[in-house]
Amino acid sequence: MTRFLIYGILGWAMEVMWTGLGALMLGNLLLPGFTYLWMFPIYGAAVFLEPLHDRIRMYPWYIRGIFWAGVIICFEYLTGWLLYSLLGSCPWDYSRSTPYHVNGLIRLDYLPVWFVVGLLFEKIHLFIDRINV
Repeated sequence: MTRFLIYGILGWAMEVMWTGLGALMLGNLLLPGFTYLWMFPIYGAAVFLEPLHDRIRMYPWYIRGIFWAGVIICFEYLTGWLLYSLLGSCPWDYSRSTPYHVNGLIRLDYLPVWFVVGLLFEKIHLFIDRINV
C-alpha cells in the first residue's frame, strides 16, 4: 500500500510539473499546473510494474526504455478507455492538441516522454527497494 501511495503522489507531482511547464511554453508565467483525482490510482498502479522491472533488468537501457514506452502508452489507452466507458468522458482528450493522437486517449508524440519516464520509474523502484519501503 505504501508503494502505491508513493507512485500515486509522484505521478501527480510529475503531471503538475509537466502541465505547468507546458503553460510556460505557451507564455503563461503563472505556470498553472494541474492533474485529476482519477490520476492517483492510475499512477499508483505503477506498483504492479515492479515485477516487470525485476524481469527485464538485464536488458540494455534502450530496450527497457522502448518496452516502458509501449507499456505506458498501452496502459494510458486502457485506463482512458475504461474511464470513458464508465463515466462517458475521459479527463484527458488529446484530439484537439495534436494530430498524433489515437481516439484522443493517447499521444504518439509522447512516446519519447514515456521512454524517459519508464527509465525514471526504474530508478525510483530501485530507491524504494533500497530504503526497504
